Amino acid sequence: QLQLVESGGGLVQAGGSLRLSCAASGIAFRINDMAWYRQAPGKQRELVATIGSGGNTNYADCVKGRFTISRDNFKMTVYLQMNSLKPDDTAVYYCNADVWDITRTAMEYWGKGTLVTVSS
Repeated sequence: QLQLVESGGGLVQAGGSLRLSCAASGIAFRINDMAWYRQAPGKQRELVATIGSGGNTNYADCVKGRFTISRDNFKMTVYLQMNSLKPDDTAVYYCNADVWDITRTAMEYWGKGTLVTVSS
């Protein structure tokens, strides 16, 4: 069983920056891909960025060049550095992890989300 807890959300003006963190706790055989998703009011949840256990990354086109995902495997934490924020980035941001549990069964976990509000 793994728990994911996001932090770092808040209110920021357009053009500003925020750094989100997602700390995993619990027991797992291996944490594979980790990702950030977001869901804006009235919209479907969308993928923002992913990072593999080896550090390979992928980004949604709308955040490329502005957001950077990183992870600290020792701390079991994934980060999302968000720069040049726009009002369209306003959303609840969710952390996601693909995990092999102690029986090496693939599991997927979600955090409860952290709200990011970008004012114009």
